[in-house]
Amino acid sequence: MKIRIATLALASALLAACASQPRPLQGEFAQITPREAAATDSTGAVVRWGGRIVQVEPQSNRTCFEMISTRLDHYARPYWATDDTGGRFIACRTGFYDPALFEKNREVTFTGRIDGYENRRIGQYDYRFPRVEAETVYLWPVRERVDVVTRPAPWPWWGWW
Repeated sequence: MKIRIATLALASALLAACASQPRPLQGEFAQITPREAAATDSTGAVVRWGGRIVQVEPQSNRTCFEMISTRLDHYARPYWATDDTGGRFIACRTGFYDPALFEKNREVTFTGRIDGYENRRIGQYDYRFPRVEAETVYLWPVRERVDVVTRPAPWPWWGWW
């Protein structure tokens, strides 16, 4: 009996370990959204933010990503079940990140420190973007859409009763 309980406990622990965030995204982070960071001065806060790419800007020694933010699920992946966004932000990292791979609407999660703010225009609106000096750039695989049949069609050989 004790062996069976120990085996179940071990199996549960192993399964729980499989259902965690990717290692580069683990850690302790400030619980602040980009919108809240833009409203206050949060320079120096260590954050984990994610969302969809709006645009990628390769520069001479780094690449900057303009992002629209959403909350993250328990895997630290951007969660898009609602249209409630957390604002926009800019994340920059040393090196070249190819805009052909990091294309518009791809999901990315960043970890890093807020190192300042940039004012940019979105249409005619002046927007204050928090800028993150990214330590981690985690590009998520494209989500594949799967149609789920909840109830099969009524086939004639099933009968009508």
